[in-house]
Amino acid sequence: MNKYRVLGRIGEGAHGYVMKGINKVTGVEVALKKLIIRNLDEGIPTNIMREIASLRVLNSVYIVKLLEIIPHGMGFVLVMEYLPTSLYEVLHNCNKPLNESQIKLYLKMLLLGICYMHQNHIMHRDLKPANLLIAHSGMLKIADFGLARIYLENEPIRQYSHQVATRWYRAPELLYGSHNYTNSIDMWSYGCIMVELYNKTPLFPGETDIEQLAIVLHTLGTPTLENWPDLHSLPDYNKITFSRSPGLDWKDIVPGVLDSTLALIKRCLQYNHVTRISASEVCSHRFL
Repeated sequence: MNKYRVLGRIGEGAHGYVMKGINKVTGVEVALKKLIIRNLDEGIPTNIMREIASLRVLNSVYIVKLLEIIPHGMGFVLVMEYLPTSLYEVLHNCNKPLNESQIKLYLKMLLLGICYMHQNHIMHRDLKPANLLIAHSGMLKIADFGLARIYLENEPIRQYSHQVATRWYRAPELLYGSHNYTNSIDMWSYGCIMVELYNKTPLFPGETDIEQLAIVLHTLGTPTLENWPDLHSLPDYNKITFSRSPGLDWKDIVPGVLDSTLALIKRCLQYNHVTRISASEVCSHRFL
């Protein structure tokens, strides 16, 4: 830590806090994520290990960089590149509303980051505007890999926790309690973020998991075996029923966008994860 000068605290998390610092030699600003291990017998928390493992694998301009790890007292410090703001803050800056070209640029950078993650067999599982940081240059970078998982392309059916992703951006199979899912959950989140950038408000703002599911079903329409073949096999499918909904008109869900943009949003927000568009497919979409 001797080569860094701390400039102040900029955030807090479940296992520590984040400080802004500067390299005394180079003058480069950094984020210092101080992680405290409160119980040595329990070891390093799983989400911290996931973040370190993911960031060591990933090396892209669209992913926040982990510069070094420094042991420090009863824990250690992750030295990361400093990114001054997030897409959430940009989105809610009423003095500088985003125009169409800015929205498309942010969505393209996010997409390229997701594509790179998936090519390296990592699903993020918590994509949302607050976890998308923006550099002074305007470059968007994916951050906060505490829920990320490394997976194999053709591995046997694997059980994952369904309690992942912030509720508003959580894919419907997770809301129905599925433990078997794919990286397509990141593309559902991508679709939610797309709509939020255009509408300036979250698409599915549920306050509980049940309300979240109710809003999704009301907006997109009651799912059927035709558009979601695995529906009846989901763990929580029979635990609650909702009033049937024909769904809203897409022109009302996302008013004023181009047909090509709307087509891409629809492909991201498919109930059936098999028909949900992949990041690599989006790269060739005319939206970009």
